[in-house]
Amino acid sequence: MSQPNAAFEELLVYLRDARGFDLTGYKRSSLTRRVERRMAQLGIAEYGDYLDYLQVHAEEFTALFNTILINVTGFFRDPDAWAALQTEILPALLAAKASGEPIRVWSAGCASGEEAYTLAIVLAEMLGADEFRRRVKIYATDVDEESLAQARHGTYSSREIRGIAQEEYLEKYFEQAGGRFVFRKDLRRAVIFGRNDLVQDAPISRIDLLVCRNSLMYFNAETQARILSRFHFALADAGVLFLGKAEMLLSHSMLFLPIDLKRRIFRKVPRQPVGNGTAFAEVPFSAPRAELPGVELLRHETLMTGPLAQVVLTADGRVALANHQAEHLFGVSARDVGRPFRDLDLSYRPVELRQYIEQAQLERRTVRVPDVSYLRGGEHLDIEVHITPLATGEKGLLGVSVVFHDVTQARRLQDELEQTNRQLETAYEELQSTNEELETTNEELQSTVEELETTNEELQSTNEELETMNEELQSTNDELQTINDELQDRTTELDQANGFLETILSSLRAGVVVLGPELRVQVWNRQAEELWGLRTDEAVGEHFLNLDIGLPLDRLRPLVRQTLVADAGLNELGVAAVNRRGRPILVRVLASPLRGADGGAAGVILMMEQEGMADRADGSTGPDAVHPDGLADGNGREPAADGSRVDGAATR
Repeated sequence: MSQPNAAFEELLVYLRDARGFDLTGYKRSSLTRRVERRMAQLGIAEYGDYLDYLQVHAEEFTALFNTILINVTGFFRDPDAWAALQTEILPALLAAKASGEPIRVWSAGCASGEEAYTLAIVLAEMLGADEFRRRVKIYATDVDEESLAQARHGTYSSREIRGIAQEEYLEKYFEQAGGRFVFRKDLRRAVIFGRNDLVQDAPISRIDLLVCRNSLMYFNAETQARILSRFHFALADAGVLFLGKAEMLLSHSMLFLPIDLKRRIFRKVPRQPVGNGTAFAEVPFSAPRAELPGVELLRHETLMTGPLAQVVLTADGRVALANHQAEHLFGVSARDVGRPFRDLDLSYRPVELRQYIEQAQLERRTVRVPDVSYLRGGEHLDIEVHITPLATGEKGLLGVSVVFHDVTQARRLQDELEQTNRQLETAYEELQSTNEELETTNEELQSTVEELETTNEELQSTNEELETMNEELQSTNDELQTINDELQDRTTELDQANGFLETILSSLRAGVVVLGPELRVQVWNRQAEELWGLRTDEAVGEHFLNLDIGLPLDRLRPLVRQTLVADAGLNELGVAAVNRRGRPILVRVLASPLRGADGGAAGVILMMEQEGMADRADGSTGPDAVHPDGLADGNGREPAADGSRVDGAATR
């Protein structure tokens, strides 16, 4: 057997001292598996580190206990065993009870309560609901407070009640509420739930039926024996113990005997009182008969040749007779006849016989001296001595007969039998332990399967949600695709409109500039580029009045500001400027407001057109010609003294 892990034992001691939950009696194999499973979930490798974690995180105790306590149960678990209990065991048990006498039942290790309510269903079926409520008390106990809280509610899902095969039981003993099955409240009052630690707490007494199914298999042999002793105390003399299929009790026949070993149903063996008296009986008197001839010699030879060593003493303690077997074993012969027995070695070796002889003489009864060990010639003998007083009614005590029984062979056989029984009991215990270990592993696997089923349902629910979200996303994607198509159509239309507008702006002979409300350039057409030599990408976004071009922008500032005023109409101004080639020109600027959606001025549209074909200095004419003083416009007009235009002599 492997040595216990000191760090693990220290962890168990801490759990016992800190929370009063004694796990030291549990089987180490299954216990270490459960604890290490919880440690793996937290990513902790050493028991000492997990102990430190428990000391810091008090909430971890609940998670650990939920992992250790494998609450695998169900309604009518092992239906064949429950059927035998209902049809064969309980009828006899109830028949032995007086009419109206209370019936006390204990469901030890009840987990979430399914077996306790199964007991209630079975007894209510046998007694009737009214008598059940009057007579039956079912005490359901467990160490897991969380499971007890669930059991007290008595509500179960459709999956948890699948063990109830009889449809009438569901209709008769359960009510549906919110998609769950609730046990009848009037019968629920007969089931009393409470916490009880089978290892530490006192048992419930005067129990007629004790149900503890697949709970003992988690404990080691010593703890099982202690719990079974408490179960024996708890049961009434005619009480019945109903265990799980992994628990056989082959080595506890002094406490329980099987009623149905296959289904693990046992009855209590009542404790027998030990008597401290001796029964005596008088020998009936019979009339003496005539003795046959030679009888005395026959008696003497019978005594001398008997198989048992025998020495007969007189009333005063002298040797009266010693047979051949006594001479062979102890060396007492005919030469010692008449000698005081106390002078012989036999009186004190191999055992002090004188006190037993006196006791037999005083009490007038046979005294038995067992377990006498005698070494003769290197051979060890086991002897049992019987000292019988010889007395008659007339003469009183005649003497004492000391008979030596050689029980060596019987003792050897007895020792071999006991050793064989111990080996058999050990084999039974190992078989039972193996069976319990397999059942424990099976329940752990069942618990894991249930957890996986729950996880699978959660994943299935999550998958359904994801599918729903996927469908919603697909629908949204379709909508976005439709919107994208519409946007694409609008973009195409906008591109066409922009292209058409660009074509219009490019086709105009005049330079066109569109200004925003902050007088930043938004549109700068190709003719504006030709006039002032500034590219569109250089002009757009810049403040119009800050542009470095040949146009006197300071003179245009009042015109632009006036145009931005609400309800302003078309404004016009002729100014002298310098084109991109550095030649002076006369430019007519038309300013009109850019209307917004509310009708107000959202900006200014400026149209700049070079006026007339002035005569060049070399006598040529063309659009770049201006008056020699630089003030004539393109139509040959000169400004008057007050700044107004007058007709000049220039010709087109």
